[in-house]
Amino acid sequence: MKYESYTLKNYHKMSKLKFLPETDIFDMAVVGRVLPFKTNNYVVDELIDWDHYADDPLFTINFPQKKFMDPKHFDIISDCLTSHADRFAMDKAVDGIRLALNPHPAGQLDYNIPEMEGNKVSGIQHKYSETMLVFPAQGQTCHAYCTFCFRWPQFTGMSEHRMALKQAEVSAQYLKCHPEITDVLLTGGDPMIMNASRLEVYINALLTSGAANLKTIRIGTKSLSFWPYRYLTDTDSEKILELFRKVTDAGIHLSIMAHINHHREMSTSAFREAVKRIRETGAVIRAQSPVLNHVNAASDIWEKMWLDQVSLGIIPYYMFVPRNTGAHRFFSLPLVKTYEIFREAFSHVSGLARTVRGPSMSALPGKIKINGIPEINGKKVISMSFIQARSSDWVEKPFFAEYHDTACWINELKPAFGETDFFFERDDTDASGLNAFDDDTGILSSIMALS
Repeated sequence: MKYESYTLKNYHKMSKLKFLPETDIFDMAVVGRVLPFKTNNYVVDELIDWDHYADDPLFTINFPQKKFMDPKHFDIISDCLTSHADRFAMDKAVDGIRLALNPHPAGQLDYNIPEMEGNKVSGIQHKYSETMLVFPAQGQTCHAYCTFCFRWPQFTGMSEHRMALKQAEVSAQYLKCHPEITDVLLTGGDPMIMNASRLEVYINALLTSGAANLKTIRIGTKSLSFWPYRYLTDTDSEKILELFRKVTDAGIHLSIMAHINHHREMSTSAFREAVKRIRETGAVIRAQSPVLNHVNAASDIWEKMWLDQVSLGIIPYYMFVPRNTGAHRFFSLPLVKTYEIFREAFSHVSGLARTVRGPSMSALPGKIKINGIPEINGKKVISMSFIQARSSDWVEKPFFAEYHDTACWINELKPAFGETDFFFERDDTDASGLNAFDDDTGILSSIMALS
């Protein structure tokens, strides 16, 4: 299949859209001005059920919809379009709304960007001691943009919010300076948007760094779901697979971190053949996804997803809670509901699928896992712990919040048993003093002038 990309500039090329109501197409144009839109012919032709598009999970993941935006914000952009506002007015309105959507949750720019020789290293994040994230400059786009993506600012032209590493050797230098790092995650965007030669530059920098502490290279990607032909018929597909073999032959564990949000993404022959070819290189594929309202918010969907992954040799890895950014109010569920979906699905699969961890919130202090809803002294509470944390002393240390049946994020929870704060807020380690409750309600001044 020949790759064809669709954005707001050429969405009229999609013959499928000709059958949609004009109001839906206009809504897509409005929302797409604020939240990035991009998809491709594989998604459009092979994944979406166009006979029932309004309720189709893959349509929801790919196409902007009016329900994604606050009505006030929608009306602002709608008025700009219908009044043919000039570019300056449109850009001002769009930028103001974007800033009100918490463009970088969990302190990514404030706390995760490391320093080397006294200078901040743009394009690298180092939040957890063992893992370094690398954002290759040429990999900061995707084959298609997920409408729930927490890294949506990467794709909007908001340069001050974009992370990109232009010099691959910087990652190798930083790795050598930090012997505690064992894992390097190439992320984005999507590193698999790069051609084989460019990806090899970043891989070779790590392999030839001489850093004995490097044990694992991870590649975060949606390509398996949204463009499996990356590993089948693209002009450099064989070179990509050879590069994967080069990593595993060097004795480095290669983990493809596949983003799979619905079992239908795994239903095509192209997907299954791509999985087979990747696994033949010695790489391991792990799968992760958030629980998304209107997409996969049912235990039977997750049960089938995990079972299908195991049957294909994919390891179920994470179930996430959608981060509080972008269109999260449309996709988020109460934490207690998310936990029930996890527990129900987890209880109906074998041990091979129980490698999955979650539900997990990637908040400012770390990955917070919902362990359960126990009843203590006659009152229900929410039990939590850290899977990963800024301070390793916090990991697997249980803590409790008051039961809350509508809370969707940690900032909506209060400590249980009369405590005034959670233990990590008063911890005296170097990671203390962080506001765990990163919120999307504090950056409103820029939007006030628009309403």
